Amino acid sequence: MSKDRLDKVLGNYGLGSRSDVKKEIHQGLVKVNGVVVKDPSFKVSMNDEVIYYEETLVRKEFYYFMMNKAPDCITATEDSREKTVMDYLSERHANMDLFPVGRLDKETEGLLLFTTDGPLGHYYTSPKHFVEKEYYAEISDDVTKEDILAFETGIVLDDGYQTLPARLAIPDSNQPKIVTVWLKEGKFRQIRRMFQSLGKEVTYLKRVKMGNLILDPTLTLGSYRELTADEEILLKQKTPIIQ
Repeated sequence: MSKDRLDKVLGNYGLGSRSDVKKEIHQGLVKVNGVVVKDPSFKVSMNDEVIYYEETLVRKEFYYFMMNKAPDCITATEDSREKTVMDYLSERHANMDLFPVGRLDKETEGLLLFTTDGPLGHYYTSPKHFVEKEYYAEISDDVTKEDILAFETGIVLDDGYQTLPARLAIPDSNQPKIVTVWLKEGKFRQIRRMFQSLGKEVTYLKRVKMGNLILDPTLTLGSYRELTADEEILLKQKTPIIQ
C-alpha cells in the first residue's frame, strides 16, 4: 500500500498550503493513530487514522461532489471577469484541487459534478463515450412531433455542424412548451442552438442527470455536497459505448 507525506495529505484535503500545514504539524496539532506527529515528511497510508486539531479526516483516493449550478456563473476554474462555479466552493474545498466535469452555459442551471478523479472526468467528457445527459427545458413555443423527429435525426446548427441523434419528449401533452431532452454530446450551447434552428427559443434550461447520477432535488441553487457512497457507485457504473 502506497504511503504519502503527512503534509501532502493535509494539503490535498484542502487544509492549507504546504507551508501552512507544515507549521501546524510542527506545533503538534496533528495525530496519526493517536500519536502526535511533528515531522511533515512522516509517511501515512490510507488505513492510518489522521486527526487534524480534533477532526478525524476521512481520506479517500478521490473526492466527488455534486452542485446545483446557479445561473449567474460560468463553468470554469478561474476567470478574470466572470464569477465562476469555483466561487461557490468553501475555501477548504476550493483548495482540494477539485475541478468541474464538463460545462454548463452561464444561464443554465442544474447538475454539475466536481471531482479530483482525472480519469473519470475524462470519461464523462470524452466524445467517444457518449455519456447521456438529461435536461428539463422550457421553450418559447409549443414543441411538435416534427421537432421530436428533427432531434432524432440530428439538427444542423448555425455553424453547419449536424448534431448526433438526440431524444426529445413532451412529458405532459397539456404543456407542450415543457420538454425533456437527452443528449449524448455537448457542443457549445447545443440545446439552445438546436431549438434556434427550429425557430424556437429555450427560456429555461436545467440539467437533471449525467449518466446514472441524478441531481439531488433538495439542493438549492448554488449549493453542493459530497456524493454518498451509493451515488459514487452509480457514477462509476459506466454506460456502454454507443457506436
